[in-house]
Amino acid sequence: MNQVNENLKKNCVDAVTAFQKLNKKEFIDIQSKLKWCLGSYEYDKNPEGLFEYGIKSLDTLKKVKSKEPRKVTKKVIDGLEKAILSYNEN
Repeated sequence: MNQVNENLKKNCVDAVTAFQKLNKKEFIDIQSKLKWCLGSYEYDKNPEGLFEYGIKSLDTLKKVKSKEPRKVTKKVIDGLEKAILSYNEN
């Protein structure tokens, strides 16, 4: 099993959790798409959707953190960022 893909998956799960904690309607769409990509990855092990929505989630979470620093942890953002960079290097 590809460790880079599994790391991306783990950090996408963390992003879903972060969106759930924010509990705002504006994040329902990205959260549901990310969940769908996680399910799809579990089925076919193709990480493309995770990568695409991982980037979108990272951008969204960074925007939230810039406005409300206590709402999103640095750990979630850093983890997602590192997972995306590792995926790009693969």
